[in-house]
Amino acid sequence: MASLMEELIATLEQEYHVYEELLPIEEDKTKVIVRNDLQALQQITDQEQNVVDKINALERKREEILVNIGTVISRDPKTLRIQTIIQMLEKQPKEQKLLSDIHDNLVKIIHGLMEKNRHNNSLIQQSLEMIEFNMNFIQSTRMLPGNNGYNKGASQYDASAMQSGMFDTKQ
Repeated sequence: MASLMEELIATLEQEYHVYEELLPIEEDKTKVIVRNDLQALQQITDQEQNVVDKINALERKREEILVNIGTVISRDPKTLRIQTIIQMLEKQPKEQKLLSDIHDNLVKIIHGLMEKNRHNNSLIQQSLEMIEFNMNFIQSTRMLPGNNGYNKGASQYDASAMQSGMFDTKQ
C-alpha cells in the first residue's frame, strides 16, 4: 500500500506541474482573444490541446491507482476520493501531509484555471455578440428602401435590384 501512496502522490504532483504549464497558455489566450488574432488563437488552442492530452493521461493513471488502492482496502474505487484517502492516512502523517498539500495545490490551480476559462469564454461571447450585431446592422442597412439609391448623376436607381445576398454562393 505504501508504494501505491507514493505512486499516487507522484502522479498528482506531475498533474499539478502540467496544470502549471496550462496557466500561462490560458493567460496568453486572453491576450489573443482581446487582440482578435485568430491565427494565434489556433496556435494556442493546439498548445492547449497538447497539455490537455497530458492531463488526460495522468488522470487515467490516477484512476488506475485509485482502483488498486480500492482493491487493497476493499472499497469501491468509484466512491474513493483523495480526501477519503487523506483521512485514512492518520497513522502515516508524512504521507498524509504530502497528499493533503498536493490536493490543496491542485484545487487552487484548477479553480484559477476555471476562472480564467470563464473570463475567456465571456470575452469570446462578447466578440460573437459584436459580430452578430455588425452582421444585423449591415443587413438592415442593405434592406432599407431607397438607401443610397443614387448614382453619380444624382438620379435614383433601384439599389435592391442590384444587390443579391450578403455572400456570393457561387464561389
